[in-house]
Amino acid sequence: MTGARRSALVGGAVVVLLAAVLVGVTVGPAGLTARGVLLDLLDAVPGVDVDSGLTAQQHAILWQIRLPRVVLGAVVGATLAIAGAAYQGVFRNPLADPFLLGVSSGAGLGATAAIVSGLALGSFGIPVAAFAGGVLAVTATYLLGRGVGGVRSEVVIILAGVAVAAFANAAQTFLQQRHDETLRQVYNWLLGRLSTDGWTQVLVVLPYVVVAAAVICLHRRTLDVMAVGDTEAASLGVHPERVRLTLVAAATLGTAAVVSVSGLIGFVGIVVPHAIRLVVGPGHRLLLPLSLLLGAAFLVFADVLARTVTAPAELPIGVVTAAIGAPFFLVVLRRGRAT
Repeated sequence: MTGARRSALVGGAVVVLLAAVLVGVTVGPAGLTARGVLLDLLDAVPGVDVDSGLTAQQHAILWQIRLPRVVLGAVVGATLAIAGAAYQGVFRNPLADPFLLGVSSGAGLGATAAIVSGLALGSFGIPVAAFAGGVLAVTATYLLGRGVGGVRSEVVIILAGVAVAAFANAAQTFLQQRHDETLRQVYNWLLGRLSTDGWTQVLVVLPYVVVAAAVICLHRRTLDVMAVGDTEAASLGVHPERVRLTLVAAATLGTAAVVSVSGLIGFVGIVVPHAIRLVVGPGHRLLLPLSLLLGAAFLVFADVLARTVTAPAELPIGVVTAAIGAPFFLVVLRRGRAT
C-alpha cells in the first residue's frame, strides 16, 4: 500500500471522528447547533474572540455535560479498539478482544464488591475497585498461564483467562445473591454507561490511556513480525515472550482504566479492528492508528444512539454495541462460510 493511500485512509478516519464528535455534542434537547458549537470551540482558542450565539445555559451544557461525555466516549472507544487490535496480534487470533484474559470479569467483581460493601460512596469508589479488579484478574491469568504452560504457547494463557474469568463471575454472582438490594446499581454499571461528572473521569483515565496507546503503537512493526509465529520471530531477533508480556500489560492497563469509568462495553475491541482488517489487511502499521480513530468514532456514534433511540430514557451503551456487534459477526461468519 502506498504512502499516499495510507495518509488518505488516516485522514478519512480523522474526518469521521470529527464528524462523530460534532454529532455527539449537538444531538439532544438543548438546541445546540453545529455552527454555534464550532464558534464556541473556536472562541476557546487563545487570542480568538468570536460570538457563538449560544446562551449561558447552552455554553454550560456544551462544556460541562456534552463535551466531557463525548470525549470520554472517544477515549473509551479508542482504547478498547487499539487494545483489541493488540490482543489479536499478540495471540494471532482475529476474534480476541480486550476482555480475553479476565479484565471484564475482574472489573465486574471489583465494582460489585465496592457497591455491596458500601465503598461506592463518592465518585471514585467504584472506578478504583473496578480498576484494581481488572488488573488483578489479568495478573492472576498471566501467572497461572506461565506456571502451567511456561513460555510454550499463548493458548495456555487464554485458557487460564477462561478459568480466572469463571472464578470471578462465580464470586460476583455470589455477592449479588447475598445483596440483592444492590442488583439494580450493579447491573447499571455492568451494562455500560458514559455518564460524567464534568471532566473528572476523562482526566483520571487519560494518563493510563496515553501510556497504553503509545506502547502498543511503538510495537506495531514487532506485531507484524510475531504474526509468523514465535519460533520464526525469535530467529529474527524478537523476544516473543517479552513482547507478549509488554503488550498484554499495556492493553490491560488501558482497558482496566477505561472500564473502571465506563462499565463493561463489549464488542468494540472485536468489531472495529476486525472490520478494518477486512478492508486494509492485517498490517499493524495502518491497523493500529485506524483502530484508535475509528474506535473512538464508533463509540461516540453508539452513545448518540443510546441517548436518542428511547429518548427521554437512555439505553445502556453496552446494549447498543452488542446490538451492532452480533449482526456483524453473523455477516462475517456467513462470508467465511461462503469462501
